Amino acid sequence: MDNSIIQSPLQNQLLAALPNTEFDRLAPNLELCHMELGEILCESCELPTHVFFPTSSIVSLLYQLEDGSSAEIAVVGNEGIVGISLFMGGETTPSRAVVQSAGYSYRLKSQHLKKEFNRTGPMMHLLLRYTQALITQMTQTAVCNRHHSVEQQLCRWLLLSLDRLNDNELKMTQELIANMLGVRREGVTEAAGKLQRAGFIEYSRGHIKVLDRPGLEKRVCECYKVVKLEFDRLLPLHPKF
Repeated sequence: MDNSIIQSPLQNQLLAALPNTEFDRLAPNLELCHMELGEILCESCELPTHVFFPTSSIVSLLYQLEDGSSAEIAVVGNEGIVGISLFMGGETTPSRAVVQSAGYSYRLKSQHLKKEFNRTGPMMHLLLRYTQALITQMTQTAVCNRHHSVEQQLCRWLLLSLDRLNDNELKMTQELIANMLGVRREGVTEAAGKLQRAGFIEYSRGHIKVLDRPGLEKRVCECYKVVKLEFDRLLPLHPKF
């Protein structure tokens, strides 16, 4: 079956939370696109031409250093939007947006988003609340990377990813995870091994399958809960699909 047939903009929680009038204005301008693993949606300091509303894909916001190393500062999935700099007034950002998990997204030209945002109606208030939640995720990620073990960071990363997917399996190599977390690959190998021996995950050839989510939730640091509670507080679900 062609997965594009079963896609809907309302699978994105921000779009689903819009009142019908606002959604109906945006809907004709939303374009379905498939997001390939590793695809770069926007480079650092580049002026985005579109924003993206993921439905079944996950996008990582990464900061890359001059020596080529990088670290993830946030993840965006079906709860959010990629491209907040367009409506926050800064236009560009030093982070780059890279597809972490392949899937679908709806993209919208920047001028259409700005026009709706500048109506100072429901869309503006919704996007500002989302931005506050995203800032919380970025802040907590920085704290987690500084104070918590690689195993705890991996648990946090897995749980945040699962919250944005419809199943319990991720396609991701240890090398890519290490780049996301900004740690050595050996550290990820050791941490993933511990989680696999504990029966929480199953890892093979770039596939991670979560077998025991409650186990991961017991092993993870408080950073995951802080981020989840803030998203739930600021962006209550309004399912329409």
